[in-house]
Amino acid sequence: MEIKAPRITDVARLAGVSTATVSRALSKPETVAESTRNAVLAAAEESGYRVNLSARNLRRQRTGTIVVLVPNLGNPFFSEILAGIELALAKAGFNMLVVDTRQVRTKPQLVSEYLHATRADGIIALDGSLPDEVLSAALSGIGAPPIIFACEWTASDRFPSVRADNVHGARLAIAHLLDLGHSRIGMVLGPADNVLTVARSEGADQELRARGLGFSAAHLFAGDFSIEAGARAATIWLGLPDRPSAVFCQSDQMAFGFISELAHNGVSTPADVSVVGFDDIDIACRFIPALTTVRQPRTALGVSAAEMLIRHVQASSTPAMALEKTVIDVELIARDSTRWVAG
Repeated sequence: MEIKAPRITDVARLAGVSTATVSRALSKPETVAESTRNAVLAAAEESGYRVNLSARNLRRQRTGTIVVLVPNLGNPFFSEILAGIELALAKAGFNMLVVDTRQVRTKPQLVSEYLHATRADGIIALDGSLPDEVLSAALSGIGAPPIIFACEWTASDRFPSVRADNVHGARLAIAHLLDLGHSRIGMVLGPADNVLTVARSEGADQELRARGLGFSAAHLFAGDFSIEAGARAATIWLGLPDRPSAVFCQSDQMAFGFISELAHNGVSTPADVSVVGFDDIDIACRFIPALTTVRQPRTALGVSAAEMLIRHVQASSTPAMALEKTVIDVELIARDSTRWVAG
């Protein structure tokens, strides 16, 4: 005997309401009374009814999919952000498709393929290095899904975005080191053309200038946010005749590379040099020594970016919405990689 799948009429009969009410309760629950909504949900559970998302999206002319562009899936920094995005998208009935943009640098058309409403309802980009020419379809606003930038943003800053307060975070890092008595401070930079590098460098400079100090050019080390870059910076630090007593690394990954390379050469952190990172990824509190760092609330950042995009998807975009920007507070987490020094 063929068993028929439960239909919306079955839910309506069990709940004692019309099929139109069932439809509203399942698609727009805020439009019906709580008691009615609860009755419909209970009836759906009892009957085994499941919403046909594919059919619903077809009627709404949507794909039901949000694409997230990530610059490096191997970087643990992105894990909590992706979890936050998934949390908010799932609640709103969207699926998430993650694309590693390292492919995009050799095949720019990969992004262009998603810049059409038939492929995705929206895009969350965590990669600020995507050039405007690749994003030109989205900038035109014609037949393209909305794009939200999270964490990073483009140099032109012409898209809605959610970001941590990178300038303030860098100021917190430098202020912490100065308050511990350090006056010779070095800094391991991110990529030269990266917006995070620019913002964090600006914050660090601001705090030093506010205290009547500045960076020595010899104490600025080129990097790219990777562990290897931190290790290279440590090798240069070891060769300096006048070493800075403290170093601000613009990412936790670089801080780990810096500290571990020094340890291989018999240099102790923080006994010989204090180190501060930026991000507070999961291993920061377990690293030896536990890393003093600037914490970005990464889950909240992901949730906020997804919620902003959902608002754009579900409502007609306006010029004011297109310029929407959210800046999330950060905090300094003091651990074992920094210490007080005398004068």
